Amino acid sequence: MGGQLVLVRHGQTQWSRERKHTGLTDVPLDAQGEQQAVETGTLVKHLLGGRAPALVLTSPLIRARRTAELAGFQAELEPALMEWDYGGYEGLTTPQIRELTHSQWTVFTGDVVPGDTPGETLDQVAGRCADVLSRARAAMADGDVVLFGHGHALRVLAACWLEAEPRLAAHLLLDAGGVCVLGHGHGIPGVQHWNLPPAS
Repeated sequence: MGGQLVLVRHGQTQWSRERKHTGLTDVPLDAQGEQQAVETGTLVKHLLGGRAPALVLTSPLIRARRTAELAGFQAELEPALMEWDYGGYEGLTTPQIRELTHSQWTVFTGDVVPGDTPGETLDQVAGRCADVLSRARAAMADGDVVLFGHGHALRVLAACWLEAEPRLAAHLLLDAGGVCVLGHGHGIPGVQHWNLPPAS
């Protein structure tokens, strides 16, 4: 039957609170984010039913690494779990980007960011997520897998798990500190829990 796949978005940062696109900028957790990380650890351990996970991976960015640490997990660094590289849109909000582009732009449209620093496309992020899932699936034969990462990239990863088009991620909202559980029903990949808050 295999284990379950637990996704954890890092706790709140100043940039996530301000709804800025936070890709490769190494922004730390704020005070609320640190508290969320502790509470997330309690939730994840409850969802695991006391079982030790077979594999725990984290994005190398400090906000994800610190969330894993405060949650009480020793996690291996996995560069493919990094957040989306937003290129020239790094640090901007969606309304700011739409004003610049005169469009209804979202990161999930798949368009390359224009300019000297184009960032990643949706398909490129999905390719990274597929690599993470290959590693996770192998470990799930031995138990549960926990991934600490970022909002947009984890949403794409979930779409890939569901064997759907990556742009389905636009419909999978995930808050700071949110926890999701992916698994199988009769051999079909599915969602068991989505965007559980770190505190009840």
